[in-house]
Amino acid sequence: MKARIQWAGEAMFLGESGSGHVVVMDGPPEAGGRNLGVRPMEMLLLGVGGCSNFDVVSILKKSRQAVESCEAFLEAERATEDPKVFTKIHLHFVVKGRGLKEAQVKRAVELSAEKYCSASIMLGAAGVAITHDYEIVELG
Repeated sequence: MKARIQWAGEAMFLGESGSGHVVVMDGPPEAGGRNLGVRPMEMLLLGVGGCSNFDVVSILKKSRQAVESCEAFLEAERATEDPKVFTKIHLHFVVKGRGLKEAQVKRAVELSAEKYCSASIMLGAAGVAITHDYEIVELG
């Protein structure tokens, strides 16, 4: 896997993934940025959420669950001193569908957390306390 980060002036950077997609990262005005993109640490948190949500949806589909929506809401805490690493991350999944089985949703979240989500497992191995929970919303 490769990536390229190009400085675009001030506190803005363009990140290009190996697959050719570009994202804008920028700092807040107090750090010399113009607030035109996500912060790098926000990008890291988004990556964790995207990785885990991808797993949960994929596992539920393979389990033939009628999942229609899956949102992951993340809350993170960071150290107060430099380096301001993540110390805690909590993922809350809201899974919507018809006739979803709680055991299958629970299993999907656990499998992502314990086996498949490279991003959250990597951060957990680095000492970040990562927790997960979920709720199921039955659609009419």
